[in-house]
Amino acid sequence: MARGRSKRVTLLDVAKEANCSVSLASIVMRDATGASEETRRRVKAVATRLGYRPDQRARALRSARSGLIGVTFGVHQPFHAEIVDGLYSAAESGGHELVLSAVVGGVDDRRAAETLLRDRCEALIMIAPSLGMGRLRVLADEVPIVAVARPLSCPGVDVVRIDDQGGIVMAVDHLVSLGHRRIMHVDGGTAPSSSERRDGYLKAMEVHDLHEEAVVIPGGLEQSHGVHAAEAILAGGPLPTAITAFNDRLAFGIIQGLFMAGINVPEQVSVVGFDNARRHDAGLVPLTTIDQNPSLMAQLALERAVGRAADRYLPTQQVLVPHLVERASTSFVSS
Repeated sequence: MARGRSKRVTLLDVAKEANCSVSLASIVMRDATGASEETRRRVKAVATRLGYRPDQRARALRSARSGLIGVTFGVHQPFHAEIVDGLYSAAESGGHELVLSAVVGGVDDRRAAETLLRDRCEALIMIAPSLGMGRLRVLADEVPIVAVARPLSCPGVDVVRIDDQGGIVMAVDHLVSLGHRRIMHVDGGTAPSSSERRDGYLKAMEVHDLHEEAVVIPGGLEQSHGVHAAEAILAGGPLPTAITAFNDRLAFGIIQGLFMAGINVPEQVSVVGFDNARRHDAGLVPLTTIDQNPSLMAQLALERAVGRAADRYLPTQQVLVPHLVERASTSFVSS
């Protein structure tokens, strides 16, 4: 009985056997930069052992322009959704096509990006990616990358972001103008931009000669983190008269936690968020916040992605100016 033709060995087979990502295996097989010598030896040894040969027809197909721009985003982050909406508006007016890949559950930024590469996207827009510099550099060797809403400096990666430090400085300046001195900051934990906003808070407190009053409370991205932070604040000593939060969802949670303890906002404690997400009024009190202008962010990111895909630009950093949106969650300090 004749044996059937053996299955062709693919790059995915090589990556699995070499215990690395498909994008890293691709870099090795293309002799591109971004992989260590140890990784190169391991991947090429596996490829030789398995009998891998690049599919020239597939390579020719990938070399054709697809016109697709890939987008990775956090599915549970309202601010990310606003940037995606802005990208769609900009893409529609410019005749470009987007492909989305969500970061959720067991799918991290790396896996989301690899899905888009398999779809032959010409460039990737990554919203607040949590990838380390090494992995970003590897991706940038394979496809143009535009990182949105994350401060970073990585070869080959465009950045479009807000002035995170400047935004928190605006929040502290606003609260000081209302007479507040005991101002705390609840940070975003390990989230992108968290350290920049925390540093902005500390610098602003020092400028106003309030460095001895400065207190940073561990927080996170979610409303539940804000509730826990409010509990920690209430258990930790004298109540502040004002709080700045890493993002709007965190601020909503802080307000919720304060109300649960019988503390009124803004009569007893003023609260400022960051993002000006669409549902700024979804909490118990309309939220004073820092606006990041997601529509402009999206427009600039798409322009960079399309231009980079066409080799019209070199990577750059574009830092937007934030502005304060004053609503009912802040007021003059009570005497």
